[in-house]
Amino acid sequence: MSGETQNTDTVLGMVKAGVLFGHKKTKTHPRMKPYIGGRRNEIELLDPEIVEKSLNVAAEFLKQTAKASGLVLFVGTRPAAKASIQSFAEMLKAPYVTFRWLGGILTNFKVLNQRSTYYQNLKEQHEKGGLSKYTKKEQLDFAKEISKLSRVFDGLQSLTRLPDALFVIDIEEHDTAVREAKRMHIPVVALIDTNDDPISVEYPIFANDHTKASIEWVIEALKRKIEEA
Repeated sequence: MSGETQNTDTVLGMVKAGVLFGHKKTKTHPRMKPYIGGRRNEIELLDPEIVEKSLNVAAEFLKQTAKASGLVLFVGTRPAAKASIQSFAEMLKAPYVTFRWLGGILTNFKVLNQRSTYYQNLKEQHEKGGLSKYTKKEQLDFAKEISKLSRVFDGLQSLTRLPDALFVIDIEEHDTAVREAKRMHIPVVALIDTNDDPISVEYPIFANDHTKASIEWVIEALKRKIEEA
């Protein structure tokens, strides 16, 4: 298959998945104008060449990070992103957040890690019958606590230290996570839509960040590029 055909297939894939569709012109961030390739019914369209280039740059960074045994923390809590984020993280045996971002995951890591360890120990005690010595009410309370903590900490069991990078779907939704990463000097890879500031992260991937099909397309493209390495 020629490079031209490959490029055509890539662009067609972007179009089919809605990767190029941003927001209405009125919501476009001023710094996003150089990355806009057109407009349809007041909806800004991203330039496909820029999308592909940003995807390649981000993929190369993730490949080099993985090659150096770096740790990437994946974040995507909206319904459209959850499954893809978890799948990508599990492929790289990396930690992830798909329920909600807890303030301080990066800036107060020591306390957060202690809480995660507490959850893991409590869960192990429950599985091994170590909580049977408590009353039925106390056991029920522990079960509820385990269920509540699992939503937050199940994806963070491999976060044994501060990550080397943060991968985010929707920086507007996860502005706290991005701010924490900045404060801790952790580079951020993120899907950047037309309403976002492209200089707010180190490795922007220009793409529709609010629909499931677009997010899945981007994640699968990144997976392929990393697997090829």
